[in-house]
Amino acid sequence: MNVTLRQLHAFVAVAQTGSFTLAAERLFITQSALSSLIKELESSLGLRLFDRSTRRLRLSVVGQELHPQIEKILQDLDGVVSEAGNLKALQRGKVRIAVPQLLACTLLPPVMADFQRQHPGVQLRLVDCPVESVMARVFSAEVDMGIGPEREANSDIEAAELFTLPFMVVLPPDHPLAQHPQLRWQDLGAQPLITLQGQFTDLLVSDAGEAARELQQDAFMQVTFMTTALALVRAGLGITLCMPYARSLVEQNGLVMRPLIEPSVERSFWVFTRKGRALAPAAEAFLTFLHTQLGHDWQ
Repeated sequence: MNVTLRQLHAFVAVAQTGSFTLAAERLFITQSALSSLIKELESSLGLRLFDRSTRRLRLSVVGQELHPQIEKILQDLDGVVSEAGNLKALQRGKVRIAVPQLLACTLLPPVMADFQRQHPGVQLRLVDCPVESVMARVFSAEVDMGIGPEREANSDIEAAELFTLPFMVVLPPDHPLAQHPQLRWQDLGAQPLITLQGQFTDLLVSDAGEAARELQQDAFMQVTFMTTALALVRAGLGITLCMPYARSLVEQNGLVMRPLIEPSVERSFWVFTRKGRALAPAAEAFLTFLHTQLGHDWQ
């Protein structure tokens, strides 16, 4: 059986108008072409759909039964095509993004708001999670993309660099070190240092190299979230290190940031997507928007 959409459209047009002439005009085809489509459809189905006479054309009993079903099929198909057009035009869509907690409460919300102002029909869903689980959320298809610091990705994850920023020292404004416009690693040697659990501290010490040797001799106070670290710094229990994008949160806590040099340790942030899995138009547009707004050397 080889039924085509053109045949179904021809059937519905004739059924609705009760005339081959009017139906042909509606479909912008010749009457002979319309007759051929109806004959092909009846042949494919092995059923007579119309009762014809010299004076009258009407649906057969079988045609009457099939007409509402075929009409619904075409309406549903029109709905699918319309919805596809809306998705392509970003009139509709959904984007799910996994990000670490600090990014979720600082950098991402304004970017999401800017995107939604341009595309109000697209729903954005933010999944805040620990840094180490960002790629896992992408891999499990729980989200369309993830954003986080560079990590070793498996063969199913595509990683694209988004931006790179240096670490900054965060401390109370009345701290003696706050009087300096920038700080060196050796300045931190005698200070209680609050860092994050997981790979954060290991990578930080490794990247700092020789300059971090004195820091390694004492135990770091390690916490799960940067918001906890900032609260501890505010209470006078030490100092911490974080990215410049968290400046607004740092200032909300009444703290200040100072550049850290000799050496300046940078951290790259990447966008993670599932390799071999095409993004929906809305997700693709948001990914492009991210790169445009943040870019490789965002400051």
